[in-house]
Amino acid sequence: QVQLVESGGGLVQAGGSLRLSCTASDRTFSNGVMGWFRQAPGKEREFVAAIRWRESNTNYANSVNGRFTISKDNAKNTVYLQMNSLQQEDTAVYYCAAGIKRPIITAMPLQLSYDHWGQGTQVTVSS
Repeated sequence: QVQLVESGGGLVQAGGSLRLSCTASDRTFSNGVMGWFRQAPGKEREFVAAIRWRESNTNYANSVNGRFTISKDNAKNTVYLQMNSLQQEDTAVYYCAAGIKRPIITAMPLQLSYDHWGQGTQVTVSS
């Protein structure tokens, strides 16, 4: 069972930046995909960003495109989410996810493309 451990959440003022990290316990997903989702209070979990591990293709939600960047470190089995120009609407619990199979690019935002999930890390953006 792959374990995903997130870190880097916290409290930041609007306009600030945070970097989230997610380290996987093994490389089961090395032919698949890793991504970030988020869930705000009272809302459904939504897609944020994803990266296909082998090709490094990325996909972003419209709401974060141009502000967030997803990247990876193969040697560390780690995926990062650099979040800049944070807004109050970005406040949520952020979840890391990993999929064993390589999805087509248009399927990267779908939760069914992912087999394993982290526990989540809180990001709070204040005014």
